[in-house]
Amino acid sequence: MTPDMVSELLRQLLKESIILSAPLLLVAVVLSFVLSLIQTLTSLQDQALTTVPRLVAVALVLLIGMPWFLGRMVNYTMQLLSDFHRYLG
Repeated sequence: MTPDMVSELLRQLLKESIILSAPLLLVAVVLSFVLSLIQTLTSLQDQALTTVPRLVAVALVLLIGMPWFLGRMVNYTMQLLSDFHRYLG
């Protein structure tokens, strides 16, 4: 396996991980921003007001997006295993 092949595999892996984590991170960031804004405007400083809704939102995104997440991971794995002979030499 040449260094070019290793870098290509890592590039594909990082691309897939970014694509899979983007929806979760975007939901968490937007919800955190909105909740922080609400806390600032109302002067409430309870940590549970930001943690619990963020956890619930991320769990919902995981449940709703699970077929898409699994489909992406299965396609990536199938592509990786179908080209396995190329990496062995």
